[in-house]
Amino acid sequence: MGIRAVSILVIEDNPTDVMLMREALANARLHIDLHVVQDGVAGLEFLRRLGAHAQAPRPDLVLLDLNLPRKSGLEVLAEIKSDESLRAIPVVMLTTSQAEDDLARAYAAHVNCYIRKPVDFERFAEVVRNIEDFWFTVVTLPKQ
Repeated sequence: MGIRAVSILVIEDNPTDVMLMREALANARLHIDLHVVQDGVAGLEFLRRLGAHAQAPRPDLVLLDLNLPRKSGLEVLAEIKSDESLRAIPVVMLTTSQAEDDLARAYAAHVNCYIRKPVDFERFAEVVRNIEDFWFTVVTLPKQ
């Protein structure tokens, strides 16, 4: 059996966080196709295969920042979870927000997982590797 390929959509406007995610996933056990968009509008266009994203793959997982330009992570989450064709895609919210209200609103909007980004680079990379391990090794996801 070959190495399974998985697709992850990262909706993140911080280039340093994206770089750290790429580095953390570079030695993943699975082949990961990492797709990155930098704002909430582009994230929804990717998921809905609109415009420049007409040929985009359906991701197996979305890593979503909370504080995004053009459309916030909570707005993107609400649209994903209210769209019958997208709602089954697991969404992990990665944020620096310490606000309990943000946490509560994310879970009320049906986020699958809410993770506060560690400020330490090594710990951040470890968290990203743990996300990959959990969602693609431990969890059983439906076929697309």
